[in-house]
Amino acid sequence: MSYAVIKTGGKQYRVQQGDVLRVELLNAEEGASVKFDQVLLVGSGETITVGAPTVDGASVSATVRKHGRADKVRIIKFRRRKHHKKQQGHRQHFTEVEITGINA
Repeated sequence: MSYAVIKTGGKQYRVQQGDVLRVELLNAEEGASVKFDQVLLVGSGETITVGAPTVDGASVSATVRKHGRADKVRIIKFRRRKHHKKQQGHRQHFTEVEITGINA
């Protein structure tokens, strides 16, 4: 089974065909096909191809399953004895994709 390491949204992911993962928000409709061109490594069995910095001609195709927002993260800044308390919440947007193929 072949696998690849791709870079999207400032993060790196190790993917195989059939994997479902959440990446940073992509500008694509649900059900649309997307292509990741920044492939850093491709492995198939015992052979591994490492890019410098990317593998030439390699790409990973995926299908957008859904868009959403992650669970709320609470940010609290508190100074004791100073009458200071600051609260903030954040929900990060994500895109859930399913890997359909690795072209190396």
